[in-house]
Amino acid sequence: MRYGSGRFVFGFLAAPVALYLIYVIAPYAQAFYIAMTDWRGVTATPRFIGLENFQRLLGDEIFWKAVRHNGLLLLLLPVITIGLALFFAFLLNVGGKKGVSGIWGSGFYRVVFFFPQVLAVAVIAVLFQQVFRPDQAGMLNGPLIALGLEPVGFLDDTDVAFWSVLGVLVWQAVGFYVVLFSAGMASIPRDLFEAAAIDGAGRFSLFFRVTLPLLWDTIQVGWVYLGILALDVFAIVWVMTPEHGGPDSATTVMAAEIYRNAFSYFKFGYASALGVVMFLFTVGFTALAMRLSRRERIEF
Repeated sequence: MRYGSGRFVFGFLAAPVALYLIYVIAPYAQAFYIAMTDWRGVTATPRFIGLENFQRLLGDEIFWKAVRHNGLLLLLLPVITIGLALFFAFLLNVGGKKGVSGIWGSGFYRVVFFFPQVLAVAVIAVLFQQVFRPDQAGMLNGPLIALGLEPVGFLDDTDVAFWSVLGVLVWQAVGFYVVLFSAGMASIPRDLFEAAAIDGAGRFSLFFRVTLPLLWDTIQVGWVYLGILALDVFAIVWVMTPEHGGPDSATTVMAAEIYRNAFSYFKFGYASALGVVMFLFTVGFTALAMRLSRRERIEF
């Protein structure tokens, strides 16, 4: 390295590193500090109470419900979304009748799949509020009522509400990953698919023996992003469900409880403790997912 180049690099990095420390690291550190106080948002000097907020979390039934729901989303949302996205992307790129081409109109289908991504999350929540309405105006319950059947409480039944939220999250996310995996499949040389087809590989073998190994890095990224989404889901639950996580906390998640404790109950110290726990869950999941899914990179 030439003399003076170190100072040159430092000069370029100083400003972005300083901004990162001020606007990212400092708020994290502040949240960790507030989590160990009883601050309610109105006092200039909150009282330090140590780990008392975290001890309260251990006996908080609503907190454990939220953790359970986030855990279910963490398990199911990536699996269902990635599974559907891979299936649709494979059809769009390799599922055609002629050779290893995509199906007819695949470009149009990509636009249709991606359409939910252009809608704001709040708009999607309000939209599905109307879809799940329990009366004749509901898109799903209207035909049931017309047939003389009992309407389903998609958002009012404690046994159904969580699965309704999961369905909406999958519907919202799957289109983006269809496009992402389609781009990954498009980058795989066609010669590989054609050679496998000449050797007698069927659609099943093409997917599991050719497509999946070469797309693994993209799937890994999608898995991490969906896991973070499952832990950080908020707007869908808060806007779409009754009681902002109801009924009877059947759909509540950690992010909703953070907001509720901070801005409804003004327990900012307790809400920060919840935020710290969610932060640790998110970092732990990301590290674990990257560790377990690590494998030798395949070049083509």
